Amino acid sequence: MYGIIFVVGLVGNITALVVYLVKIRPFNSSSIIMVNLAIADLLYVLSLPFLVHFYFTDKWEFGDIMCRLVRSCFHLNLYGSILLLTVLSVFRYVVVVYPLKAELVNKPSYGIISCLAVWLLCLFLIYPMYSLFEPGDDSKAICLDFASHKGVGVYGCILTIFGFLIPLFVVCLSYSCVARALSRGLLPQRPAHLQARRLAVVTLLVFVVCFTPYHFLRLARMDTRRRTVSCVMEVGVNAVYTISRPLAGFNTLFNLALYTLAGDRFHQAFRSLLHWNGCPLHSVSPRSLVTSVYRPRSWSCDDLVQN
Repeated sequence: MYGIIFVVGLVGNITALVVYLVKIRPFNSSSIIMVNLAIADLLYVLSLPFLVHFYFTDKWEFGDIMCRLVRSCFHLNLYGSILLLTVLSVFRYVVVVYPLKAELVNKPSYGIISCLAVWLLCLFLIYPMYSLFEPGDDSKAICLDFASHKGVGVYGCILTIFGFLIPLFVVCLSYSCVARALSRGLLPQRPAHLQARRLAVVTLLVFVVCFTPYHFLRLARMDTRRRTVSCVMEVGVNAVYTISRPLAGFNTLFNLALYTLAGDRFHQAFRSLLHWNGCPLHSVSPRSLVTSVYRPRSWSCDDLVQN
């Protein structure tokens, strides 16, 4: 699974960053959140070759610092993604339910402040586990996940509550309010509303498929380290928990679908990038997007020549 995540995640997120940084202008809050989401995914993807080598050789050969960095990248991606998706769900709620405030929350400053707050909170949440990631002292150096250590049960519960359960509650509340408002027909139907529905489905799917199994199995793993259990139970719980880690990493693939659903012109910008045939790079402005909607073909060099 790590191989699939690495290849698809690396290509997809680099492409997403190129589209956002080169083709999309002006930035809004959603664009800034998506750029940070792609950066979080790349941090995790670039750490995967070290983990793959460790699992194949059953020995950690990259030293103490790399052990801490590689393990930390996973949790930075995990909680960075969770919190960024939570912020995005709140922004979508405001845009759909309170359209008069849409222009306010779409300002780049809101995206910048939100992303800074997310990264600071992530660092605050995972800093205590940094001291736990270290190679073993015996002849076979290892790089354990923090849940495999003893005495981390309380910290694991706090991390699960503030890093997963509270964001999950906010996401469910935001999108349930959006769904209720749209189902009552109190709001005029707009393309943004369809995007909000699709975004809600993908976001909730990420939480259910990727994040939920990992967090509950991590609690189970820490419980087996806390108390005395049978060898069969400990091995079984650890095996299932080990599978849940790359499953949590699959959020990097689900995030690729979010880029086209965030309502920030990504689809048009991506097509514009594909149709670039040597002309100077141009950004996607609102005016050019309005023009492209009524054209039978995408913006390309041929269109520029004909005009």
